Amino acid sequence: MTLKDYLDSVPCTPRIPAEELATIPATSVTNDSRQVREGSIFVCIRGGRFDGHDKAAEALDHGAAAVVVERDLGLPRQILVENTRAAYALLCRNHFGNPARQLKLIGITGTSGKTTVAFLVKSILQQAGKRVGLIGTIHNEIGPLELPAKHTTPDPYQLHTMLERMAEAGCQYVVMEASSHALDQHRLEGCRFAAAVFTNLSQDHLDYHGTMENYFAAKKKLFAMADTPVVNLDDPKGAELAEELGKGTVTFSIQRDDATLTARNITSDVRGSSFLIVGSHIIQRTRVRMPGRFSVSNAMAAAAACYAVGISPEEIAAGLAACAGVPGRAEVIPAPVEYTVIRDFAHAPEELEQIITTLRPYKGKGQLITLFGCAGDRDRTKRAAMGEITAKYSDLVILTSDNPRTEDEGQIIDDTRPGLEKYKTPYRIIPDRYEAIVWALEQAQKDDILLLAGKGHEDYQVLREETIYFDEKVLVQQLLERQGDE
Repeated sequence: MTLKDYLDSVPCTPRIPAEELATIPATSVTNDSRQVREGSIFVCIRGGRFDGHDKAAEALDHGAAAVVVERDLGLPRQILVENTRAAYALLCRNHFGNPARQLKLIGITGTSGKTTVAFLVKSILQQAGKRVGLIGTIHNEIGPLELPAKHTTPDPYQLHTMLERMAEAGCQYVVMEASSHALDQHRLEGCRFAAAVFTNLSQDHLDYHGTMENYFAAKKKLFAMADTPVVNLDDPKGAELAEELGKGTVTFSIQRDDATLTARNITSDVRGSSFLIVGSHIIQRTRVRMPGRFSVSNAMAAAAACYAVGISPEEIAAGLAACAGVPGRAEVIPAPVEYTVIRDFAHAPEELEQIITTLRPYKGKGQLITLFGCAGDRDRTKRAAMGEITAKYSDLVILTSDNPRTEDEGQIIDDTRPGLEKYKTPYRIIPDRYEAIVWALEQAQKDDILLLAGKGHEDYQVLREETIYFDEKVLVQQLLERQGDE
């Protein structure tokens, strides 16, 4: 490839004569100065701690074919762009020959529900006979092959690497979670989505975005890249977005009859929900193996996304019913005990309220015991709210650690405790999450529901600079086996 090939459809001002662009060979693209080799295109990205522009001259000395910059450095073979993050994504796309052109992309954004909706969309498409790739929080899938996921939405180079492999594997669709960080950082620049889904918006990631307005603005970027927007009318910001996007938007609801698709006759128990999908000339009964109205809302998001790309109501219903559930999302941990243990990824106030209020009606004569913690190095302002919601709806609360990262566990707990103390719900503080789970299992009695909130599918815990193995599903099963042997 040449510089001209790489710069195809990349808005830029090269400090290289146009006739020379097609004569300069280029072999790769990188934003890591340590990876620069002969023929590399080095993209200078300014981060919180390091500015790639400081390494531009050095990259040229090491044989870079060109450097991509946001400000004029007066260097030879300099290519000036408005935003180097956006340019990097476009260069990565061109490096791999734009594999997304061979695929139908379905993107999903929102504060909560992205992973569940992605799994449900994948199930529907597979039931409809489609070959599907998945990019998301839990893992990535290329057909039957599962790959680990470091980020919800990967770096552009990794993203287009996977899209290339998916196209080569014969995938027709790719279902992708689109995080607000990724959208703000232009990781999806140059991708075109057949459908883009908005699930909801609630407080989260303010440590990064600063304000809810900035957070919402980041989410909205996905819809400028989509052929068909798919929006939740039950969410206030969703209703606002649908009005802004206007004609051509597919909407869904579990409350409003004016949506394109609405859920009706909802019934639910601790192991699943049944409902009708109702729309113009559509009445279709289905079931999902997840409890609660929020799970029905997620199912409707998936149904609406697939409806938007031409999947029939019958195939949608079959695909929803076929999904065995999502790891770490309202997941019942199989255990030979007379109480129920559930793990869920809820780690924000609204998510906690949804899962706790969903489970509460099913506890019968037992107690609802909630074990949770708040993440370190993240938005401190939501901690007290998480404590308040947990105390309001639970019968017993165990406050412990989540991923404290570099923060002091005691400070995180002190930030959370005021919310707990707004109610008279008994609570116990056990900072060590392992010890907290041991104690919780010792307290649980017949008909109780024990909710382990915050970690969900994660099989690790981040303690300062160390990441340790910590899989709550495995841990619970091992602890209960030991109890049975005693």
